[in-house]
Amino acid sequence: MHIDTGALPAYARGCAVLGSGGGGPVTIARAAALQALDDHGPVRVVQPADLDPDLLVMPVGTAGSSAVMSERVGGTDEPLYLRQKIEELYGTPVAALMASEIGGANGCLAVAWAARLGLPLVDADGMGRAFPRMDQTVMQLRGISPTPAVVCDGRGRTVVIDHVSGRWLERLVRAALEPFGGQVATSEYVLRGHQVASSTALGSVTRALRLGTALPAPLISGKVAETGSILVEGLGPDLGRLVRVEAGTEFLAVMEDGAPLAAVPDVIAMLDSRTGEAVDTEHVRYGLRVSIVRVPCDPVWHTPEGLRLAGPEAFGLFALPAPATSSAPPGGPPPAAASALREDPPAATPSPPQRPVTS
Repeated sequence: MHIDTGALPAYARGCAVLGSGGGGPVTIARAAALQALDDHGPVRVVQPADLDPDLLVMPVGTAGSSAVMSERVGGTDEPLYLRQKIEELYGTPVAALMASEIGGANGCLAVAWAARLGLPLVDADGMGRAFPRMDQTVMQLRGISPTPAVVCDGRGRTVVIDHVSGRWLERLVRAALEPFGGQVATSEYVLRGHQVASSTALGSVTRALRLGTALPAPLISGKVAETGSILVEGLGPDLGRLVRVEAGTEFLAVMEDGAPLAAVPDVIAMLDSRTGEAVDTEHVRYGLRVSIVRVPCDPVWHTPEGLRLAGPEAFGLFALPAPATSSAPPGGPPPAAASALREDPPAATPSPPQRPVTS
């Protein structure tokens, strides 16, 4: 399978859905991917079984401000600097790239950077969606070391971080954002080929492609009635319903009559009913006609360890009942559902940098 300019629009829409309202501006990253695919040709998508077991798989992404990313388009050399330093640190060639997170801008940037490096992209990622913290990864749950990690910019200025935990890595990257101008390219939780199948969210690239063309039926369709605490009033078949959407840097829960219809770690996406495009938390506005969908997360996030790292309580939502199990399969939504949509960080810690940060 390949991602080319024809497949990119659907893939980008799927990445935006998996961003769950966060993950950074997909439109900017999609433009970067389109340029890279035009310049260098399609990107081959490979399965974990296709990888050399001893060579490196390099997760890639960005950290920083979404506003900076929207105003200052990054360069084209960041992936080259990341690869050079990772190969120097590990003493092994990089055989493939992988998105650190499939959701939001980083899913598209991984395609752009794979095209520029002439490397395949693994059909997997670190999260299966977008999360705000760098340590909220399947690799963290599986005991993969986050370091040595590399942070760089488009001019080749590079910082190496080593011998720290995932949470410390996040703090140090956050501290580096200011001198770098608010945005950096990163690679962390580097894997050997034999580790990918057991330590990542599998099938995320193909899932994004499917979600770009077909989505589950909405939990509710209506209009935004309030934006401070997001309220959506039902319209059409949902007339008379009222739901509250809890949001931080991503959408965290959808509540109706005090009961959750959906909650993190599952993906909650809000879509513009007119365009079908995902709406991020920063662009929810009064009167917007929307549909809200839930997409099941990778099953690892519903384990006790996964919920501790990225469940409701990790985002300050305590004593939240579990929502009813979604009928949509974890690997992707049923194609027949496509027509249905045509028409804060933990209180005890500072707000972490998004990948990219949306604050």
